[in-house]
Amino acid sequence: MPALNEEEAVGNVVREVLSSYPGIACLVVDDGSMDATGAEAAAAGAIVATLPFNLGVGGAMRVGFKYALEHGYRNVVQVDSDGQHDPVGLPALIEQLNSSDLVLGARFAGTGEYEVRGPRKWAMLMLSGILSRLARTRLTDTTSGFRASGPRAVRLFAAHYPAEYLGDTVESLVIASRASLRVSQVAVAMRPRAGGRPSHNPFKAAIYLGRAVMALFIALLRPPVILPPEASTR
Repeated sequence: MPALNEEEAVGNVVREVLSSYPGIACLVVDDGSMDATGAEAAAAGAIVATLPFNLGVGGAMRVGFKYALEHGYRNVVQVDSDGQHDPVGLPALIEQLNSSDLVLGARFAGTGEYEVRGPRKWAMLMLSGILSRLARTRLTDTTSGFRASGPRAVRLFAAHYPAEYLGDTVESLVIASRASLRVSQVAVAMRPRAGGRPSHNPFKAAIYLGRAVMALFIALLRPPVILPPEASTR
């Protein structure tokens, strides 16, 4: 769970995940928070990695992938720390890893009532169309942060997960597809935020559209990443 100033929600999210799936490990990457995010996560039972300053979601996730690789975890599931991702969707994501390397939890695939409008919707439709062709499968929610990564994706992302704006979603899919990883999606429902402030608002919608287009084309201009050799796991 990448987390920035989520003291209101992160503790309950950690407790919900751990109570729903006993035996799993929950890592919260405190991404330079100025509040008690790390303390709340630790009190709820999470392992906490505290970053001295804010790296963004991509930087925080690379820390998570490195931790997983170094400690012998084969699969990683990314869950937002604000409570929007319902842990009920975890089994479907994990089961899909039997046939895929990277599984997206899709908000627009027939489950739930999540909706976006205006420039954000246009950007998402454009991104989905292009990335579906690149991944050679239908993807309806390429900016979803609710996703599961199998062993090959964990090894790839531990070394090459992008940290730029939207890189954690858009560019990571480009990197995965070009490395011949199998990408798929499953339908999930989203919930309202349990606390904190949303990262987007209507005033930033037009800026989001331009940045989304730039992120995609910059990702396509970069050379493909070669998947590193498989290391032994415990």
